[in-house]
Amino acid sequence: MTASELRAELRGFGWRPLGRRVPAVQDLDLRVRPGERILLAGPSGAGKSTVVHALAGVLGGALPGERSGEVRVDGQIGLLLQNPGSAVVADRIGRDVAFGPENSGLPREEIWRRVAEALDLVGLDYPVDRPTSALSGGELQRLALAGVLALRPSLLLLDEPTSMLDPDSADRVRAAVADVLAGTGASLVVVDHRIGPWLDLVHRVVVLDAGGRVTHDVNPATCRAELAEELGRAGVWMPGLPAPEPVDVPAELVAPDSPGPLLEARDLRVDLTTRRLRGTSSVVALDGVSAAVPPGQVSALTGPSGAGKSTLLAALAGLVRPDRGSVSGTPVPLHRMRSVELARTVGWVPQNPEHGFLTTTVRREVARTAERLGTAVQVEAVLEVLGLGALADANPYRLSGGEQRRVALAAALAHRPSAVMLDEPTVGQDRHTWATIAGWLRAAARGGATAAAATHDPVLIDLADRETRLAGGRVLAR
Repeated sequence: MTASELRAELRGFGWRPLGRRVPAVQDLDLRVRPGERILLAGPSGAGKSTVVHALAGVLGGALPGERSGEVRVDGQIGLLLQNPGSAVVADRIGRDVAFGPENSGLPREEIWRRVAEALDLVGLDYPVDRPTSALSGGELQRLALAGVLALRPSLLLLDEPTSMLDPDSADRVRAAVADVLAGTGASLVVVDHRIGPWLDLVHRVVVLDAGGRVTHDVNPATCRAELAEELGRAGVWMPGLPAPEPVDVPAELVAPDSPGPLLEARDLRVDLTTRRLRGTSSVVALDGVSAAVPPGQVSALTGPSGAGKSTLLAALAGLVRPDRGSVSGTPVPLHRMRSVELARTVGWVPQNPEHGFLTTTVRREVARTAERLGTAVQVEAVLEVLGLGALADANPYRLSGGEQRRVALAAALAHRPSAVMLDEPTVGQDRHTWATIAGWLRAAARGGATAAAATHDPVLIDLADRETRLAGGRVLAR
């Protein structure tokens, strides 16, 4: 089926995830015409990803729940998931991108031509035998997109495709999407909280409210001219609006019992080693890095995708043992602490929030670490501040990406550790939930905690007291 023959339509569509009392989406009508480009916008948890999953036909299997209404889709689908790591199927980037074309039965020569073209389009400038395990979150996002583009689908479904990218990489990805759409005539449904850069690329903007209902279906010009203030109040990141003010989070929820340590990395080298049956490969993630993260301030670790931000954050948090150099600031080096003592000292929020989940309800997840440490935590108050009160009994794995990230933050920080380490904490957040996370980080620092975030978010970087910029595993500037 060609792109011009695509048919994709939802009629009266509703979806209630397993274990949830209220539907994520209800009574939704949406038709995607051949060649049409649609931007889905709305607050965190509005059901945007659910709509994309419905069009992709993946609801009801790995994502159990109750469906109502009709879903009709004919055509080849290319789906980019919000969590790009979920799409990795091979140990080398070339093999990973080739997976879709191979399963489409294309000739070998055509497969590898498409692999090279797709990797070039997204700016992933590595040899095809680069281990997928050596990629950063942003690089994984580009790898996943390359795999989608190599299929040349008639309908592109992109869920937060630039959320983990630096501005230059994000621009390149949007340009790649535009090139593919222009060359193939494919249709597009894209989800993004930062909608401004997409407005010149799409034909329609469909806005969902917090209850998963369509409130607006307009062209981009109308969205810009008439809806900026209204959508801004709803939490949508509209171009031209000032950044939201961080929420004042009560000190009793975030301030540690004792001041955080002055963490100093000296001449740090970290090699990421992958061991497989076919042999061992290593990639230098950090080389000669020296940086300080003091208590009482918000420190931002910045730089392009693959610069080493996440690795430096993990090393500072004691989760990665340096191959050379040291991290000082505690009586016992953090990477040598027993897990209980490390958890008492450091609250770490991973780039992939699902990696930290241990229980089947949000309430139990937030209480879990404190229970193991024998400390008290105000679970209900924490959930309310982070906008998760109504989801206390929900399964963390059944939430939206933005909701999962806030659950991970609550679970890691509710016991008020003296060091707060956050990896891309504002990904998938609307203006309101962003203000809560930024407020939590700022309040923890003001309460005496050592607070650091690895981030591409320019608004969060502006909030920071200090910035350490990396590139290629080295410090560029402080």
